[in-house]
Amino acid sequence: MNVEVLRDYCLSKKGVTEEFPFDESTLVFKVMGKMFAACGLNREELSVNLKCLPEKALDLRDEYPDIQPGFHMNKKHWNTLYLERELDDPFVQELIDHSYDLVVKGLTKKIKAELALL
Repeated sequence: MNVEVLRDYCLSKKGVTEEFPFDESTLVFKVMGKMFAACGLNREELSVNLKCLPEKALDLRDEYPDIQPGFHMNKKHWNTLYLERELDDPFVQELIDHSYDLVVKGLTKKIKAELALL
């Protein structure tokens, strides 16, 4: 998956914005103001950090060498996926969906209601 496909897929989801809150090279995708994906644009190899349930995160790391503990993130709740290796686009999209859904699940009722109206 290249960065354009990643960006288009993330932005296609309801309530998503993109920004550079940390520096000019870390692209962050947020749903209703909460981060669900972060991509370092100037890294040697394209990767994305995605939120994940802790048990699932460990299972994914055991099964896929291209999924590692979250770079510069809470390693219990975040994975780094290396996008230019062996992971196929549908699988990466499934993990993006999982991250997005986890963040949406954690939103307040009020913000979930606002998201539903978009």
